[in-house]
Amino acid sequence: MNHPVPRFSVLDQSIAVAGRPQGDAIRETVELARRCEALGYHRFWVSEHHNHPVIVGTAPEILVAAIAVSTTRIRVGSAGVMLPHYAPFKVAEQFRVLDALAPGRIDLGLGRAPGSDPMTAFALNPRANERPVEFPRDIVDLDAWLHDEPLAEGHPFARLQARPQGATAPEIWILGSSDYGARVSAHFGLPYSFAWFFTDGRGGAQALALYRDGYRPSQRHPEPQAGICVWALAAETREEAQYHFSSRARWQLFRDRGLHLPFEDPDTALAAPLNESEAARIEQLRKTSMVGTGAEVAERITALASELQVREVAVVTWAHDPRARIASYREIARALSLKTPGD
Repeated sequence: MNHPVPRFSVLDQSIAVAGRPQGDAIRETVELARRCEALGYHRFWVSEHHNHPVIVGTAPEILVAAIAVSTTRIRVGSAGVMLPHYAPFKVAEQFRVLDALAPGRIDLGLGRAPGSDPMTAFALNPRANERPVEFPRDIVDLDAWLHDEPLAEGHPFARLQARPQGATAPEIWILGSSDYGARVSAHFGLPYSFAWFFTDGRGGAQALALYRDGYRPSQRHPEPQAGICVWALAAETREEAQYHFSSRARWQLFRDRGLHLPFEDPDTALAAPLNESEAARIEQLRKTSMVGTGAEVAERITALASELQVREVAVVTWAHDPRARIASYREIARALSLKTPGD
């Protein structure tokens, strides 16, 4: 069976690296979005994390606005807004404003996870323990406000409208790394993206199958629209790619133990002493991660997309040097023969 060629997009997490101000990470995200638009990527999404020493993108709605006014074609959005932290009406207003800045180009990826530790979740919303169970109902309300459609009869906020109104509306995606997001998105007939990079693929095929099998067609999405997000890093040579990957490999080694170290430069990471167990884990990461030349990485991405029959693949890349990150997306785009505007 032939499957359509997937679209390729970008997720950026605004990584703060050792030795540079954290504000650089935000400005580098905006610059990366401009570069990825020129390279022909379809979407550029930014994540939401809180109280994290390395992932410093805390306010995707603000960052999306900066990217939206700095680009002209690429779709821009959140991956995602952690909805339990917020009132759905406020999120609707924020994204109606974003749609006014870039009509028809805004995506609203929604997640249920806190994107933080429990204390931070309570600082963001004192009802942190209660809000996640309201996630499905909040999606219904949010979707109605975004599209200026009536809320359920008897709804206490039925008279409210999220402004500014317009001819277009943000596109909602449900994001997840478990079966829950797949079931919710299938129930409401919404696009779904699985965080393959977050689980190293564990549970991904099962979640995608649950999504397709349980999909209930909606007016705006008569067919399921499934995607995944993978971690990848490419360079002109395999050796150069592995060099830049050293920073990520060492950071991931300690993340697996619950330790979030500063994101070091490759030379520092390579010089760090390792015991036998740590060296084995680093070697495993080097073998299993999508790291190599643009052609090698593109081949692995497209093979995975074909195996999973997904319509879209987003790529997230970490590198200590922002130039290496831009180069990675360039090498992958070239290997995938992405079309740039005007082609």
